Amino acid sequence: MIQGRLSVFKFESFKKYKGIAHFITTKEGWVSGSKSRFTGDRKEEYAEFRKELAISCEANANQFVFPRQTHSDHIAVVTSADENTIANTDALITNQPGLFVCVQTADCVPVLLYDPQKKVVSAIHAGWKGTVSKIVLKTVQKMTDQFGCQPSDIIAGIGPSIHIHAYEVGPEVVEMVKNNFSNSSALLKPSLNAGRAYLDLWEANQTALMEAGIPEEN
Repeated sequence: MIQGRLSVFKFESFKKYKGIAHFITTKEGWVSGSKSRFTGDRKEEYAEFRKELAISCEANANQFVFPRQTHSDHIAVVTSADENTIANTDALITNQPGLFVCVQTADCVPVLLYDPQKKVVSAIHAGWKGTVSKIVLKTVQKMTDQFGCQPSDIIAGIGPSIHIHAYEVGPEVVEMVKNNFSNSSALLKPSLNAGRAYLDLWEANQTALMEAGIPEEN
């Protein structure tokens, strides 16, 4: 769908909840480059990106919180929009009204979580490192520990990312997947290149979410 001048995706499972705004943007409609404050965009380009984003969702640009992503499994609880304090982090959680917790992805997987009972949201960046270390499971655990969320109440949305058919990984990643996932045979598809395989990031993150206690139907 088009929101403002940007093309965005929304999760059907989130739409029925009136207390939450969410979206995943595409490349279409942007005037600036990489959109990242931390990967080379000039300060003025990044400010324009924030402005475009705010206009599209009828918000204020200072409501958006972006972490400095490093392909870690580090999670931060956000209480204000001061993103300068959120370094080396790949998942954000908040229960503060009016804040948009955000992550930036290309090939990696964006995962959004929402607990409609406790009014807690999370945005997660899951590349292969975060996926293999089960950052989504750890985020659910932090929501449970810090806010009293019940995993059975949490709604999850797994966003667009690189497809398994295009995502070949090396032997070291294959080994980590086998060590960390009991259903690794369903997550890895054989490659013609010895020792390598194709990794299904979507299925791996869904597996970790269900391991955390989120029902499959959520």
